[in-house]
Amino acid sequence: MYILGLNAPPLGWHDPSAALIDADGTVLALVEEERVSRRKHGLHQYPTGAIKACLDIAGIGVEEIATVAIGWDLPRQWPRRDRDALDPPLPGRLWSFDDWAAYLDACLGTSCRNRPDLVFVPHHTAHALSTFHGSGWPSAAILIVDGNGDDEAISVYHAKRGAFPVRKARLPFSHSIGTMYDTVSNWIGLSFLEAGKTMGLAAYGRGTEAAGEMFRIREDGIAPPFDLPRDSEYDAVVAEWNRHFERSGFRKSSRPVAELHTCADAVSLSWAAQSGLETLMGQLVDWARELTGETRLCLAGGVALNCSANGLLPEPVYVPPVPHDAGVALGAAWFVAPPRIAAPLSPYLGRGASEAEIHRAIRASGLSRTPFEAARLAGELAEGRIGALFTGRSEAGPRALCHRSILARPHSAEARDTVNSRKSRELWRPLSPVALAGHCNAYWQDAPNLHRYMVGAATVSETCRQVAPGVVHVDGTARPQRVEDDGEPVARILRAMEGAGAPGLLINTSFNRRGEPIVDDPLTAIDAFRAMRLDFLVFDDKWVVHDHG
Repeated sequence: MYILGLNAPPLGWHDPSAALIDADGTVLALVEEERVSRRKHGLHQYPTGAIKACLDIAGIGVEEIATVAIGWDLPRQWPRRDRDALDPPLPGRLWSFDDWAAYLDACLGTSCRNRPDLVFVPHHTAHALSTFHGSGWPSAAILIVDGNGDDEAISVYHAKRGAFPVRKARLPFSHSIGTMYDTVSNWIGLSFLEAGKTMGLAAYGRGTEAAGEMFRIREDGIAPPFDLPRDSEYDAVVAEWNRHFERSGFRKSSRPVAELHTCADAVSLSWAAQSGLETLMGQLVDWARELTGETRLCLAGGVALNCSANGLLPEPVYVPPVPHDAGVALGAAWFVAPPRIAAPLSPYLGRGASEAEIHRAIRASGLSRTPFEAARLAGELAEGRIGALFTGRSEAGPRALCHRSILARPHSAEARDTVNSRKSRELWRPLSPVALAGHCNAYWQDAPNLHRYMVGAATVSETCRQVAPGVVHVDGTARPQRVEDDGEPVARILRAMEGAGAPGLLINTSFNRRGEPIVDDPLTAIDAFRAMRLDFLVFDDKWVVHDHG
């Protein structure tokens, strides 16, 4: 028996994804639709390409799926939704069996002879299951914070292995921290899908007094700086936040995004939002631990991608590699069949490429190949060259974790600017470091649960400032990744650098061009390699291509 979990339209209209598990809850694959369709965030797309990729990875057919689980409680939501505004639209009546059958066929992209069961899982429950089971912990408090779930924005659960998580509390849409941050992102000229840029911009205001009140702290919890009915919908909450910003005197930025760091209003509002978010997350974490009596905390929801806030939380804290909506595909699948073996989730759950596929792509490109030599590439990086890795199965989630990464030496701020320029990124945005697990504490205080997936920031040491200014953000922090000394290409390169007397530390950023998802197949990797004028491209631990044309 196989279970297919999905984040899918109409409610999962961004970051659609598919996760495939077996009857023991073992994760076989997790793929985001954007990686296959090459449309970033896969807006309004059914995850048909992601489903096919999962089936291909497992080597099974669609007829072998026993259950399809959706990470939204669609039947409960549809009566209060504006069905004409949804894409794709919902029927205007109670759904019949034929309606559900047509919906399932749309999700799968085909009609099954042996129709699987269809299960709808509450959105925050799916988030909760994805982070708790991903942690491998025996018990934990779970805190879900996002823009909106089915009819809540913040939830607290208590989870114990072998039992279903118990919801202890929830707060409504009107109290949504994620919606506040979305609205700020739009106000300064970004989109809500660019909240990571808002977080990076906020660092330019860190250390100054936060302008404007984002949430009120009350004895009975938190509340926005305005009064709205608790059952207010998303659009009403956004409109009220916009009015609040106007009343607070914030002006919308007319600067190009590349110059946002020079706009005082944009920086001030971003920092006010970030400062408020960090304060609130600290209080919500304390609240979740108090409600559950647990020290271990599992975090998920879109706000859990805010690595600056995560890095300030007292340990132990676990955030999965897919805390955003793409992760509910896995949580929905685990709702049907929780994992029997407790272990931290591997992020390498996407597609790989066979040696034959790699050879065909290299031949088609007209590039020559040479054997992989870690010492040679360490030397090229030490000389300031920039390269990329395409190795093994791709990472699930938005962070490149050295299977689809661009690498460079972080010896100067100019090195950071060069990498950002090659990727057509804004120069004010930070880049992340990667180091071997055993050496991280020389550069920052290691936090294995967060730094494994690059989901927590850390204040860097003076050593890191001196040897790697290219990965130090304006506020003295970095978003690091720790890698085990396990023989993978990046580990061998880092070891070779240390063997040559250089710091074992590199810039690690996602292997993609601006506006595109992370590369996911050899041909796309070669196209991106050439478009960004990179100096070398590693395929697995076997081959390296250079383009000297």
